[in-house]
Parts: sequence; C-alpha cells; structure tokens
Amino acid sequence: MLKDFPQSPQAICILRLSAIGDVCHAVSTVQAIQRQYPEALITWVIGKVEAQLLKNLPGVEFIVFDKIKGIKAYAELRKVMKERQYDILLHMQLAFRANLAAYFIPAKIKLGFEKKRSKELHSLFVNHHITDSKGMHVLEGFRDFARAIGVPDSDPLWNIPLPREIELWAENQLPQEPFIVISPGASKAERNWLAARYAKVADYCHSKGFKVVMTGGPSTMERELGDSILSHSKSPIIDMIGQTNLKQLLATLKAAQCVIAPDSGPAHMAVTQGTPVIGLYAHSNPRRTGPYLYLDYVADAYTKNATQQLNCNVEDLPWGYRLKGDNLMQQISVEQVTRLVDQVIENVLNKNVVDQNSYQ
Repeated sequence: MLKDFPQSPQAICILRLSAIGDVCHAVSTVQAIQRQYPEALITWVIGKVEAQLLKNLPGVEFIVFDKIKGIKAYAELRKVMKERQYDILLHMQLAFRANLAAYFIPAKIKLGFEKKRSKELHSLFVNHHITDSKGMHVLEGFRDFARAIGVPDSDPLWNIPLPREIELWAENQLPQEPFIVISPGASKAERNWLAARYAKVADYCHSKGFKVVMTGGPSTMERELGDSILSHSKSPIIDMIGQTNLKQLLATLKAAQCVIAPDSGPAHMAVTQGTPVIGLYAHSNPRRTGPYLYLDYVADAYTKNATQQLNCNVEDLPWGYRLKGDNLMQQISVEQVTRLVDQVIENVLNKNVVDQNSYQ
C-alpha cells in the first residue's frame, strides 16, 4: 500500500476516459474501492459516450471530458477542478489525451501504471507508479490500483443499474423466448469475422432452439456487415443494428442466453451482466482483453500467430502486443465457434436450468 495514502481518504478521483470495454473493466475496481472506503467521495473523469452507459452508477460523480471539443475540453476540465483537491488520482489510461487531462486534476498523489507499461509521456503526469502488477488482463491492471491503496483482492463484481424505463423497453422489445446475441462489429474492419461464417453460426444457434438477435451501432460498416449476414443466413435473425442506445443494448445483453462477439465493447458489457460470451480473437491477446469471466469460451487465432512471430511461449507475450493483418480473423472456423456454443449450452445454460429446478 502507498505509504502516503491516508487511512480514511476523503476524495478519490478516477481518470479513465475510454473505451466502452475498458470502462466496464474499471467499474469493478471503482466499486471495490467504494466498498473499502464508503465515506470517500468518488469522482470519475470519463468520456462522453462512456458516460451514457455509466451515468447512474451509484455513489459516483461523473465529470464528462468530450474529446471532440479539443482544447476546449481541457479548459472545461480545468474550470471544474479549480476549487478541488483530491487525496489521490488513479490515472488509469496511457493515451496522451488522458495524460494531459491528468495535469489539470489537483491531487496530492497521482498514481499511474507500472513504469514498464508507461507510454505517451504517462510517467511525466504522475508522481507514483504501480510497483507490483499482478496480472495480464486489463481488468487485473485496474485492480492493481485498488490494491495499491489498501483494497483487498476479491472476485470482480459489477452493479450497473438499468432505469425502469429501460427495463420496460426490454420487456416490450426483446423476445420472450431464449435468444443468443450476435454482435458482429468491431472498431476496425480487420477485426471483423466473415459475414458468411456469422450466418452459419446464427443458423446453428437457431437449430439448437434459440432465437438470434443481431446488435450493433449505427455506423456504415456495422450496417453493411449486418446486411451481409442477413443475406447469407438461412434462418430468421432479429435485426437490431443501430436501434438501441447503450442502456438498451446493456439490457439486451443482460437478457440474452449468450453473446457472440469479437474484441469489442458489447462483449465486455455482457460480462458485467453475467451473460456468457464467446469471444473471437485474432489481433489482440485474449489473456489481456478477453471476456474476463469467460476466457474458456474464446476462439483464439491470436496466440499461435503471436508466439510464432515472436518465437516465445504464450506466458512471455509482451503486454499490449497486437497483430496486424487483414486475414487473421479468417483463421477462426465455424466449427470452432459452434463447438463453443455447445460448451456454453452444456456447461452454463443447462447447469442454470438444473440449478433453478433444484431450487424450486
């Protein structure tokens, strides 16, 4: 534990602007800190889009940093922070825009990532570093911050409330029968799986007795990918691409029996709701960015390629190492994914049914 950190902190500031998946990981750390220090005021400096997902998080004050505003965003942050003083800033982002934002947050202690992970001038904007990183995964990296201020290790928990109007929307708009969500779009086209293969998996899920709901954002890339999946599928798919806000999407992922997605925000949103996730990974290390509670259900084309490129064991892969290439996702077969669907049905969904019947 940091020797300068007070035993009863009054004010703690979290700096994590983006992205959706990362702020989902961070929620479990923030809420662990709240349980340890229930009297402390918690402020979170966060991105505009991410705030829409987390805005009613219990006991957290959000200060929205809108990167689209450019230099004006920093001026607004400086104004908000003018009369404040925090016991500590937990600076949980390495991007330069976040590093610069840290400059305007008044805190006695500014704690950043371990020095060997530092980049984009991160070390210049903190006065303390994590000294003992315990895990590869991004979520575990955030828990390093909690551990440094005396929060004991525990299993991650998430409490992201859904407003009543969102629950009513879900009751009226989502299927009443068991359904599986396919969220096909990643942030970059190279990380998208093939539309024809998504369609075959959708058909397989349908053959197993599940309806299939397809979700995604309003971008042209996601719309075109969704249309291609629909054109290849031989079974009905409920198309909700571009039709949900983040809270509605969270409710959809919560209601689903399973989610199939590449490395993307919806995959990690689903984890916060306890919904099993089948992750499709070829460009980033699933041990670092995979669906945290469901790493056993990852179709992994990354590990083999990365270890061959670097001539090392999987345990020795550099933190944050990404693979480039337009065709890496093609190495994930339909058979890999359908086997994982079967495993989820057998290991999770059937077990839940048995548990419910036993309880009754």
